[in-house]
Amino acid sequence: MSIGEECIQPDELKRLLQNKPVPICYDGFEPSGRMHIAQGVVKTINVNKMIRAGCKVKIWIADWFAQLNNKMGGDLKKIQTVGRYMIEIWKAAGMNLDGVEFLWSSEEINRRANEYWPLVMDIGRKNNIKRITRCCTIMGRSDNEELTAAQIFYPCMQCADIFFLKADICQLGMDQRKVNMLAREYCDDIKRKNKPIILSHHMLPGFKEGQEKMSKSDPTSAIFMEDDEAQVNLKIKQAFCPPKIVDKNPCLEYIQYIVFPWFDKFEVVRKENNGGNKTFLTMDELVADYEAGDLHPADVKPALAKAINEILKPVRDHFNSSSEAKILLNTVKKWYISR
Repeated sequence: MSIGEECIQPDELKRLLQNKPVPICYDGFEPSGRMHIAQGVVKTINVNKMIRAGCKVKIWIADWFAQLNNKMGGDLKKIQTVGRYMIEIWKAAGMNLDGVEFLWSSEEINRRANEYWPLVMDIGRKNNIKRITRCCTIMGRSDNEELTAAQIFYPCMQCADIFFLKADICQLGMDQRKVNMLAREYCDDIKRKNKPIILSHHMLPGFKEGQEKMSKSDPTSAIFMEDDEAQVNLKIKQAFCPPKIVDKNPCLEYIQYIVFPWFDKFEVVRKENNGGNKTFLTMDELVADYEAGDLHPADVKPALAKAINEILKPVRDHFNSSSEAKILLNTVKKWYISR
């Protein structure tokens, strides 16, 4: 449960772990452009934790879903190229691939179409348009945005994925909560006792004040997995980080959700007259110093940049040394990323 900002329901999760030797954990992504650090590093951290807990992780490469959502202009070949680029990043970032199965939605749905589409249709039959459109935020769309007919299929399909993949646990971001709850409601409709357990992870904010979520369309709001050292340093230097304020401080969230899980510590280097070097072993300890003014943004930002650059170094090295990976990256960078 350490990866979850919310767990529905904790008692169900405990029973599952007690009774099933290798639970199936479902994660997924829509290939839609360059990968930011939340997709790259946070997913690596969470997947590795699930594997250490004894789970098998199925990562659903939602290429057809990206096409439905008009990503990459709806060009399936481009979408699949982006998917291969993302897998290369996770390999380089240290995801434990021994416990991971990557599944392409286009291949799996075609292979088992007679199983998949009746399930999608049944979910559609048991829900009205209003309930389905409430789930449209899972696609990065607002509740009042006009949807295409294709996008109405999307929530029904994503809900079906959970059962199609025989998932015990849905390990996705808080932004996917509505469709995960739809899956639990569907279990009530079909009188299914064992509902999928929802383990929703925290969504990292963008670097700008009030930016609740990283934006691929705003490169300064997020660190991308192949950003060079200078780019990382500049983005963190310019990031919103008010003194003594912890709430909605993106720099502190990076430390909490990336640096501590990766290194189990946060190291600050500073001059003796500024308090000297200090290693924080818990987030609570860091928060106490920050709120008291004993730890300043000018201390936090260089230390954060150093830690992030250390995490990203194997990814940079991989894309510099592998000609195949380099071609994928350069191809993705050139394409226009559509919403």
